[in-house]
Amino acid sequence: MSGYAEGILVIMALNIITAYATYLPLSAGQLNLGVAGFMAIGAYSAAFLGNELAWPVAATVAAGAGVAGIVGAVIGYPVLRARGIYLVLATLAFGELVRTGILNLDVVGAAAGYPVKGYVSYWVICLAAVCVVVFVTWLTYTPFGLAMVAVRQDEIAAEQFGVTIRNTKTIAFALGAMLAGLAGALYAHHFSYIEAQRFSVVASVYVAMYVLLGGVQTVAGPLVGAVFFTLLPEVFRVGDTWRFVIFAVVLILTMLWRPEGLIDRDLVEAAKHRLARILRRSRARPT
Repeated sequence: MSGYAEGILVIMALNIITAYATYLPLSAGQLNLGVAGFMAIGAYSAAFLGNELAWPVAATVAAGAGVAGIVGAVIGYPVLRARGIYLVLATLAFGELVRTGILNLDVVGAAAGYPVKGYVSYWVICLAAVCVVVFVTWLTYTPFGLAMVAVRQDEIAAEQFGVTIRNTKTIAFALGAMLAGLAGALYAHHFSYIEAQRFSVVASVYVAMYVLLGGVQTVAGPLVGAVFFTLLPEVFRVGDTWRFVIFAVVLILTMLWRPEGLIDRDLVEAAKHRLARILRRSRARPT
């Protein structure tokens, strides 16, 4: 595999992981624009443990995800008291707080960046992305996954049926933070060098765009959104300097054509019915 193809594959796999990091809290009605901040926590935690304490790569990646998840749980409980735009601003402020804090932290290189020991190959990152997709798919069919959907659709009705709103939101937020930390740790060990500037609010906005344009009604939406909008700029690379203009036009047309996202519940149901008809016809066909 060429270096270019490998690089695109790695970026796409990381985008899939971070898309589901955004999707989980969004499933409970929370838009988290601090995903890049949790990625930074995971990346720098993994790098520090590998560099300073000589931990093996597997342990540093797990620890990076764990630290980000714990921070997500700690800040999630008070922050999630905010609602709507105030919650979005709070998570955005958290992400910027993490980034600017790292920029002034000499122990991890501050603004100069931080080299990372230990290497993770592209196939490991792709395998991690597959595992994340399987995990989130399984989670959506558990009682907790159904509770997240209920909270997003109607908090009052969900509470009447015994769902603890605050705990459900906090756990969803912490799980999303953990996945973001996992993506950050894998990013650090693959590219072997990290800079705080990489984890800006722009990165969080792009990830949210993948999820919202892919669709939040089904678990397949973030996957399709991350893959489609990672590969699309590369397809338009032939347009040279105009490729970002073309990309923006495609985004606007997508929002107009599919306001619920590329993959919504109606599309999934229609696909299921079509597949069922095809199976029935194949069984009824005489041998």
